Amino acid sequence: MSYFNVEKKVKEVKTALNESVDFSYRYFKRGNQKLAFIYLKSIIDGQLFSSAVYFPLQTFEGELSIDKLKNDILKAIDIKEVKEMDIIKEVLDGRVVVVTNFSKKLLSIDLLKFPTRAPTEPPTSPVIQGPREGFVEDMQTNITLLRRRLKSKDLVIDVLRVGSQTQTKVCITYLKGIANKKIVKEVTDKIKKIKTDGVLDSYNILVYLENRPESLFKQVGNTEKPDIVTSKLLEGKVAVIVDNSPIVLTIPFIFIEDLQNSNDYYTNHHYSSFVRVIRLLGLLIALIAPGFYLALQLYHYNILPLNFLITIADTTQGLPFTPFLEILFIFLLFQILYEVSLRLPSYLGLATSVVGALILGDTGVKAGLISPPGVIIVALSKIALYTIPEQAPQITVLQLLFIVLGGSLGLIGLISGLVYIINYLNNYDSFCTPYLAPYSPRIPQDLKDAILVDPIYFQRYRPKSFSPEKKERV
Repeated sequence: MSYFNVEKKVKEVKTALNESVDFSYRYFKRGNQKLAFIYLKSIIDGQLFSSAVYFPLQTFEGELSIDKLKNDILKAIDIKEVKEMDIIKEVLDGRVVVVTNFSKKLLSIDLLKFPTRAPTEPPTSPVIQGPREGFVEDMQTNITLLRRRLKSKDLVIDVLRVGSQTQTKVCITYLKGIANKKIVKEVTDKIKKIKTDGVLDSYNILVYLENRPESLFKQVGNTEKPDIVTSKLLEGKVAVIVDNSPIVLTIPFIFIEDLQNSNDYYTNHHYSSFVRVIRLLGLLIALIAPGFYLALQLYHYNILPLNFLITIADTTQGLPFTPFLEILFIFLLFQILYEVSLRLPSYLGLATSVVGALILGDTGVKAGLISPPGVIIVALSKIALYTIPEQAPQITVLQLLFIVLGGSLGLIGLISGLVYIINYLNNYDSFCTPYLAPYSPRIPQDLKDAILVDPIYFQRYRPKSFSPEKKERV
């Protein structure tokens, strides 16, 4: 008695896949027994199919059964039984489905293979000392990079499917017994509730994980380095790995994380403390320098040193623009050059960003359109912005806000803006974690790895900010 009409089933699958050009199948017949292997040749390993599946079947002598195929004949590592309704899903996942006319059972063999790049140092997180591996677009490779560093039975990797059309794999990764169960559940629930047709990158997931998606400020951590993700898992965080993306998301997130850098942990702790102070100073310069310059020039010039005031007066005399329009013009000019340099070919990008800025700036000064102090101030703020590149998008928007506040209300406007932002962030949280921790609220235990860094042997406890279940690092 035959259980499947093999030819008919192949035709059904081919029709369901719209007779795609990469759809393929292969028959095998011995006596009255017939098999069909159904797969997409574009995403399976053809050589492995021949050596581990078809050749062993040809050399086997005797009557075939589904159990013999699964346990004795086929040499692939991952072979499982599947339901008839799952054939299309298995084929699209890069598996070979085996249909026979002597069993109601179907087999699925994992032979997935597609082009991937090797792990290299990510361009966003270069290090002078330390690991130089970075995540790639292949989820399995990324999991391997984590497994290599975390040889722990407590490492949990849960896989969900998101996107009605893309069916993208999303991994929720954490250390059982360390990560807070409430945070794990909240992250899982948020991802399960995502209703969309496609997820192409981790940033498509990120917006669904934010508690305040309308907010300007960053609420979810992201990185391309496996050593950073490993350290965050050890702190009690949850990592979200999205297939086809080299960016791994980490939750919860606090502001102080962007002042930290992977280089800090591979060098002297005194130097790490020093550079974090420099980054904080760079952040303040980037944020308020143009607005502060405007406020002094328009409303508070009497507090400037006389020589400096004379210099500014000499260089701004005769300009066709008001000070506010001048700073705004220079700010927009630098931003346009930055956007152009991102999208030009690499051999033109550097020339455009550096030479273009110099030529336009120098020409603008000589033409009497803009002043040298204005160019210097805006250029300084743009350079300082990249002491914390992870915060660049948010700070760029705030720069424009503070230019408007400084140009319209002077120092009162700047101070009011800073007070409002600090107060806003003080009431901000990421998965029940205070955004400005460990300074507001003050958590002495977590200050050992904040702006100032203690030696690693003093950091015996996990950050209390993230509410880990296991407090001590043992």
